Amino acid sequence: MVAVPPLTGQLTLEEFLAYPETQPACEYVEGNVRQKPMPQGEHSALQIRLGTAINEVAVPGKLAHGFTELRCTFSGRSIVPDIAVFAWSRIPKTERGRIANRFDCHPDWVIEILSPEQSANQVIEKILYCLNAGTQLGWLIDPQDESVVVFQPDSLPQVRSGVEPLPVLEGLDNLSVSAKHIFDWLVI
Repeated sequence: MVAVPPLTGQLTLEEFLAYPETQPACEYVEGNVRQKPMPQGEHSALQIRLGTAINEVAVPGKLAHGFTELRCTFSGRSIVPDIAVFAWSRIPKTERGRIANRFDCHPDWVIEILSPEQSANQVIEKILYCLNAGTQLGWLIDPQDESVVVFQPDSLPQVRSGVEPLPVLEGLDNLSVSAKHIFDWLVI
């Protein structure tokens, strides 16, 4: 890993994107840089299991693709959702038809997993920003109280827990997952 000077003060989006990536990732919001917290055990397990469950349903039929820790730059911001899901037709591609490295567009479904040291309001604001840019669905997964807050355009957020199936991205009707199902992944 290369030592990078801290990103402080007001930066332009172009200046921010010129810096090398950090670990954990930094996000650019209104001229300010915020570093995401380092994922811990629960967060990491939920992220990989949920991403895998989504892709097992979405990828074979070329319906969508879920990406973990993917930088998405759009509408003057550069964010790194825990999971960003893109409808197949919206996945940026190279001239050779391969998945592009840069995603200069909003995800269709954004999923965030709340870490203990993370501000819930900052994460909610990020999800709402995505919805205002065209994202169709947002989830905020809270391992502390085993709930999922569901965000959809033009409706109030809904707090879900238990066995009721959660809403998923349009077209992924074969994906059935509940809050209980998600948090059962943490029991080994």
